[in-house]
Amino acid sequence: MPEKLIARRDLEFLLHEWLEVERLCERPRYGDHSRETFDGALDTAERVAMEAFLPHRRKSDVEEPEFDGERVRLIPEVAAAFAAFARSGLLAAGHDYEYGGMQLPTVVDKACFSYVLAANVGSAGYPLLTAANANLLLAYGTPAQVEAFVRPQLEGRYAGTMCLSEPQAGSSLADVATRAEPDGESPLGARYRLYGHKMWISGGEHEITENIVHLVLAKIPGGPPGVKGISLFVVPRRLVGDDGRPAERNDVVLAGLNHKMGYRGTVNTLLNFGEGRHRPEGRAGAVGYLVGEPHQGLACMFHMMNEARIGVGLGAVALGYAGYLEALDYARNRPQGRPPGAKQAASPQVRIVEHADVRRMLLAQKAYVEGGLALTLYCARLVDDEHTAPEPSERADARLLLELLTPVAKSWPSQWCLAANDLAIQVHGGYGYTRDYPVEQLYRDNRLNAIHEGTHGIQALDLLGRKVGLEGGRALGLLAARVQQTIDRARATGDADLAAFAQALEEALALIARTTRKILGAGDPDRSLANASVYLEAFGHVVVAWIWLEQALAAQGRTGDFYDGKRQAARYFFRWELPRTGPQIALLDALDDTTLAMRDAWY
Repeated sequence: MPEKLIARRDLEFLLHEWLEVERLCERPRYGDHSRETFDGALDTAERVAMEAFLPHRRKSDVEEPEFDGERVRLIPEVAAAFAAFARSGLLAAGHDYEYGGMQLPTVVDKACFSYVLAANVGSAGYPLLTAANANLLLAYGTPAQVEAFVRPQLEGRYAGTMCLSEPQAGSSLADVATRAEPDGESPLGARYRLYGHKMWISGGEHEITENIVHLVLAKIPGGPPGVKGISLFVVPRRLVGDDGRPAERNDVVLAGLNHKMGYRGTVNTLLNFGEGRHRPEGRAGAVGYLVGEPHQGLACMFHMMNEARIGVGLGAVALGYAGYLEALDYARNRPQGRPPGAKQAASPQVRIVEHADVRRMLLAQKAYVEGGLALTLYCARLVDDEHTAPEPSERADARLLLELLTPVAKSWPSQWCLAANDLAIQVHGGYGYTRDYPVEQLYRDNRLNAIHEGTHGIQALDLLGRKVGLEGGRALGLLAARVQQTIDRARATGDADLAAFAQALEEALALIARTTRKILGAGDPDRSLANASVYLEAFGHVVVAWIWLEQALAAQGRTGDFYDGKRQAARYFFRWELPRTGPQIALLDALDDTTLAMRDAWY
């Protein structure tokens, strides 16, 4: 049976032949592990994905969540999948033994999760958000908050959300209006009553777990204006009793559902806090507990947001990868047409994979999805280095490089692995846009990732407006040094193709560096940032070209169809994709103001 989720051979290549994850076992945290345990985790993830998530992918799309006025109703398979994921140990896999985890390296944990995302991204949303919620509370919560909310989440008894956006604010968090009124002290920390409205809350209301742990941004009256006045609160759907079990219903009420074009299995909600429908302890107001310091909520929440952004990128990769494998299988089995040189109309039809344009589309998909998977796993490996590298300088470098690459890891796959889904539909021809084949749903599901956790525009402003200038430009310099090391290694092989790729990458890197300095030194922020999305796309292509050169080096000197395929995909990326950046960089270098100068009345 052909693989339809993620190619296991590709994962093994990336993990073991390129990233050499077994070397992590030399570090104390991962000392109990080996390739055998890593492969066992991948086996478990693939089995859970195939048995618990994939069978209801279509059903959860057709029978989307419903609100009957009292509760949200999901198909029962969603709860069963969440429970199976938790039972398998995958929900807590990366966490400490103390919390029931396996202390699995982040890079292996994310490789495992890619199977689940490819199988059913809608149902995968619940464990994704729950794990990120637990990680934030482990970083910033009190011991009592960890005991009350993290342990049940990692056991699969509670689920988690993050509540940032509001109807009037969207991505403009400075305009958050939800307020938090002080309400005394409690064993779980400083207590508040929250009042306000939150929008686009994935997993915000359901019955698949005993409780839901909301992480909510709100402002304490009298605090600083704008984002400097935002605090973070943990607000459970049900208050936790003295026995540690869910008790009285909190004043968090579902106001309605958002009906999306994809990800339909992940319920998306509007939530009202403190409207008085439920009256915990006899009065209105959603009870919440301060996480971290007052007015430091956005810094805390970015811990979860950045993790979620890499998760969105990985989800985009997984959906693109699943579509690519569907298209590849279809092309290998669908007979249609004849080669251009065929003279006899009665000659047998060939499989469409024999047609050059279909091979082009499949090769583009391969370059996008395998490049995107490598990028996201590289970022996951940086997380491991940030926390466990032997030297403090290594940990600091990993943190800085991860900061720089996070907007790329979120947005590049969301754009180009979606393009892979588009090509997968095209390979299927007329069948591709029908609901008889999964590529139609995979495309719709993936279209959301360009918006999830911040649009391309938001990521572009983050990259150009903040990240490339981190620590006086040290972040960009660190990336450039690593890319240059790869270029030097490629040249040293004596391989003509690798040398040509190295030359092209070196030239693109120099252009990006020069243009970045010009943009940041222009002294006109509006003009400098007007074309930030173009910068993000060009920057991302240069990064992924580097990732492809790394893969080509890992395949160098090895024989067989798999390695030949890697080399051909790298060749495609350097000959067809990296040249896209030339006109983009030229546009950026000119500080073009065409879009900035446009006026509303001219449309």
